[in-house]
Amino acid sequence: MSFSITGKTAIVTGGANGIGLAIGRHFADKGANVMFADMDEKQLVKQLGKNEEGSNQRYFAGDLREKLTLANLLSATIDAFDQVDILVNASRQVMVSDPLNPDDDAVESLLRQNLITALRTSQLVAKRMIKQAEGSESGVAGTIVNLSSIAARRAHPDLLGFSISSAALEQMTRSLAVALAPHRIRVNAVAFGSVMSASLQDTLREHRDYRSDIEEHTPLGRIASATELAEAVQYLACDGSGFITGQIMTVDGGRSLLDPVAAPAH
Repeated sequence: MSFSITGKTAIVTGGANGIGLAIGRHFADKGANVMFADMDEKQLVKQLGKNEEGSNQRYFAGDLREKLTLANLLSATIDAFDQVDILVNASRQVMVSDPLNPDDDAVESLLRQNLITALRTSQLVAKRMIKQAEGSESGVAGTIVNLSSIAARRAHPDLLGFSISSAALEQMTRSLAVALAPHRIRVNAVAFGSVMSASLQDTLREHRDYRSDIEEHTPLGRIASATELAEAVQYLACDGSGFITGQIMTVDGGRSLLDPVAAPAH
């Protein structure tokens, strides 16, 4: 079974920064056509340069919380690459929430950003995958990979909204996997702990003792590289995982196996 994604077309949301950008670049390096989607157009231009026709890296800027924007994203992808084989829902937001403040809208905001956006994007892209697979009896019609967090199964007072939205995303993954299995679309998720993204690097510069705290509470004793996370996503997106669906792959160096006393996941 092949682990190659060469020639596949992937949409990667949250593609202007951090984890989404790292996954998109990794996919492009492995020979995939990648549509980087994000609302931060300036950052997309900064990271990817000109949106050149014929390149295997293209970008789309817009607010993915809007249905019309999602439809335009899909159209732009089809116009650029003719099809879509992989969707990576990497657009996610972490927000501190007050668990005792009824006026705090962090839970609603994060459910919309981290859950509803991923659900609507998945539904729209899945319809396209089903359509383009009509008449074909071979292989998988498409794959969807959601990015979750070990916060889905670990409680932290300041991360109420993020934990709830992550847990909901994981249940969405399982439910969509069952719903889309008859159409030969696989749906999985990666729940990760601390990954050396740009945002975590900024945090470590501000709080130098934070790194040792993370490493102390991670059995493998280190923070994952963005490439390691991207490779896990690639595995779930490729034919090598062809009989895997509805699963949550944990990439955290063993951190979630310990008592939940470590610093919150990033």
